[in-house]
Amino acid sequence: MSPQPQAAVGAPLSRVDGRLKVTGKATYAAEHDIEGVVHAVVVDSGIGKGHITGIDTRAALAQPGVLKVISHLNAPVLPYRGNPESFDPPGRQLRVFQDDRVLFRGQPVAVVVATTLEAAQHAAELVKVRYDAEKTSTDMASAPAGEPVTYARGDADQAFASAPVKVDATYQQARAHHNAMEMHATIARWDGDKLTLWDKTQWPKGTQRDIAAVFGIPNDSVRVIAPFVGGAFGNAIRAWPHITISALAARETGRPVKLMLTRRQLYFGVGYRPSYEYRVRLGSDRRGRVSAMVQHLKAETSTYENFTERVLHTGQMLYNAPHVLQDYRTVPLDVNTPIWMRGPGFATAGFAIESAMDELAHKLGIDPIELRLRNEPEEDPADELPFSTRRLRECYATGAREFGWHRRDPRPRSTRDGDWLIGTGMATGTYDVLRNPAQARVRLDADGTALVEAATSDMGPGTYTSHTQVAADALGLTMRNVTFRLGDSTMPPTPPHGGSQTMTNVGSAVQDGCDKVRQQAIGLAVEDVDSPLYGADADAVVVRSGRLHMKDNPARGETYRQLLARNNRTHLEVLGSWAPGEARHSMYTYGAIFAEVAVDARLGLVRVRRMLGVFDAGRIISPKLADSQALGGMVGGIGQALLEHTVTDHRDGRIVNADFANYMVPVNADIPDLRGIFLDGGEDLHADPIGVKGLGEVVFIGVAPAIANAVFHATGRRVRELPITAEALL
Repeated sequence: MSPQPQAAVGAPLSRVDGRLKVTGKATYAAEHDIEGVVHAVVVDSGIGKGHITGIDTRAALAQPGVLKVISHLNAPVLPYRGNPESFDPPGRQLRVFQDDRVLFRGQPVAVVVATTLEAAQHAAELVKVRYDAEKTSTDMASAPAGEPVTYARGDADQAFASAPVKVDATYQQARAHHNAMEMHATIARWDGDKLTLWDKTQWPKGTQRDIAAVFGIPNDSVRVIAPFVGGAFGNAIRAWPHITISALAARETGRPVKLMLTRRQLYFGVGYRPSYEYRVRLGSDRRGRVSAMVQHLKAETSTYENFTERVLHTGQMLYNAPHVLQDYRTVPLDVNTPIWMRGPGFATAGFAIESAMDELAHKLGIDPIELRLRNEPEEDPADELPFSTRRLRECYATGAREFGWHRRDPRPRSTRDGDWLIGTGMATGTYDVLRNPAQARVRLDADGTALVEAATSDMGPGTYTSHTQVAADALGLTMRNVTFRLGDSTMPPTPPHGGSQTMTNVGSAVQDGCDKVRQQAIGLAVEDVDSPLYGADADAVVVRSGRLHMKDNPARGETYRQLLARNNRTHLEVLGSWAPGEARHSMYTYGAIFAEVAVDARLGLVRVRRMLGVFDAGRIISPKLADSQALGGMVGGIGQALLEHTVTDHRDGRIVNADFANYMVPVNADIPDLRGIFLDGGEDLHADPIGVKGLGEVVFIGVAPAIANAVFHATGRRVRELPITAEALL
């Protein structure tokens, strides 16, 4: 079949939902206008561990407008049946209001429901909870770790011991929170035994199944609606306790209930990137050939669930080390369960490994890029599979040329600008390609317009736009004649909107469905004696701007509208699908990040001056969206490197800086000259039919180590703990 003309894919188009967002017409979870809605406010635990010995709700219930106060004292028993399709970590999920046990500071212990938000807030402050407190353990440094997950090839200990050149360093990363613009919120309404949730979620189907399991009802008795998500970065992938609370409160009061967490509650009501301790030992010969990589990791988790992430992959496949040993332990603490955060696992590993490689380059007197080139593998050393695409050499060369790397004096502390010490650094980023089954419904209507639906989410990267582009080209329609709908669990199932997998999986299902609808129409035309295309070779027909015609004779053809009207068809409809086959290649995205920083010699202040990222991320569907992702990833990486960290009072588990006044995130003044370059011609048809590999994670992953390496080059001081603070440089 002739390939379709590509008018939309690859074009730098503006967002199809942009006008809705800038005019305030995009409706987020807490903004849906549900008749009769009342408001819920959660009462959080005031201790870090122990038991509830009493709850006094009399003052709260006496307030005008208060409908109910629910706690373990009066809540019904919820089934919490197992959900085999859940992505939740192993363990026993937090069971809301089911017993008197307190597992962490801020755990929900009651909820107040009132006719106004103000009444609910005031009444929540009047609920008095008594506790029998126990000693709280929240410090990973003093708590025992669990059994390790291990990986080994070769004899890494022996190879390290005999290596002529060694690096042995421990890197630490503080806990970090997602802090998206939109708060987590849910509106719950029961209609008989049917539950509708308007929710901030990255996975409507997942939330549907999770809440159905909690309440012991069929999956199709729960509908989840999430047309817009105002940022999430990973913490809206699972169904957190506040969703159960809103549904429970709605059932108990017989009213639709809206529950929105406060900014403070986001620090313990949903997940976060856990803190890590990451020891790296590298051994190499004097030419920079790495022979041994030994890595020992510790990360925090909760006592009731064991959260882990893909933090070992980078150390197994990024460099051609014949001897590798890894162990990864979690440390159960009296905290709420962590969750994935942008670049999960790979961002953590990237900081440690790429900093250690920079230390090795300095010790050897080898340029950091040259060291990486000398250790580039020809195939994946972890599974011995060929790489689907791996153009890191081109990323390094392009980045070095565009950044002006050749002008760099390699000596630390060699360049000044007045009181500022100037340094440059680089690092590699990589992230794996996640492939999961997905479906999409495609309907071509008789008026020549199309509707495409899938139950995915859009937390900001531009899912509406990129999938409209794919559909428009596959159907041969203009963008304005295609509508893409998402964010509803009644739509065809998709995997979570996270892990850079939406374009890969959902996009492939959209392509499949649109191809099949187009082929249906072409088949109808070539068999219709009244069609100008009657008797034509179907493989020689293409569609452009809604008109079917012979590829080599554009004058011979007709429009979708003419074809369907003549055949008395109101529409054509197909369920598109895609599922990955056996992986015969190692599939990753790659990037090379270059950063220039200035460090005040007297005050230790760090300022990023400019940054460049060059990425091998497969076929780029939307260059404008890709550029936006690159810039956003760099901004987030600046936060990880220099600003973001959570401070816990280990005496009682209280998070000290649970607000934007004290938890620092980058603002406009922190953002310098940022630039992203995506390599052309890198479609990866081993990964999926449309050749994409995902890019939302990889643009973030190498940023923090590039900045850390630049800080070392500027100052001669190696900081091995994120974020890099002025105190560490004084």
